[in-house]
Amino acid sequence: MTSIKLTATKTPRETLNLRIPAGERHLIERAATSAGKTRTDFILEAARKAAEEHLLERALIGVGEEAYSEFLRRLDAPAAPNERLQRSMQTRTPWDKVSC
Repeated sequence: MTSIKLTATKTPRETLNLRIPAGERHLIERAATSAGKTRTDFILEAARKAAEEHLLERALIGVGEEAYSEFLRRLDAPAAPNERLQRSMQTRTPWDKVSC
């Protein structure tokens, strides 16, 4: 029987130094512990999410003149009710179903 040696390759990390107030550090430490993560991994995940959201919010989508005109036409067109929408409008809301 042959043995196969598996090695995990880790991405090398670089240092990022932060100076933060003690209260904020304590808050982050508590949250990281609660999430079962190291402080570094917790901060890195939060920073990565914030960076991705920031960049996605500023992404531009370019379309041709014809596609843009079609987009505007559809926005300006009156809504056409369909069976699903009509059924949804006739369904009682959960808070209306509560009996006292």
